[in-house]
Amino acid sequence: MKVKSLFVLTAMIGAIAFHQTALAKERETGRSTGPVVYVIAQDKFYDSIVLADLPAKGRFQQLFPGEGPSGLATEYGPGDVGYLGGRWWVDGNENGEMDEEDAYFLCPLLGPGRDDI
Repeated sequence: MKVKSLFVLTAMIGAIAFHQTALAKERETGRSTGPVVYVIAQDKFYDSIVLADLPAKGRFQQLFPGEGPSGLATEYGPGDVGYLGGRWWVDGNENGEMDEEDAYFLCPLLGPGRDDI
């Protein structure tokens, strides 16, 4: 179960790495090339960093790969009610339910948000 979750997470991150617009560009801010997440409620983009695979316990916010202008999207970001500090759930089997087939991980959004990728 944990290996499958890690595999889903690794595959997702690999796909993002090859999606050119999902990568943070080198900027004056010193940000590197981590995934960029689009926050729907704010209409903003955030750099992020993947820190750890998590057990499927506690509250998680859904992250939608393949959606949004950057290739990753979520409903809420920093400062919004509903943002859970980067505790993400990716519905690996696309059944709409949090279960053992899905990926759970810690990947905080790094502010401030910005208007473009």
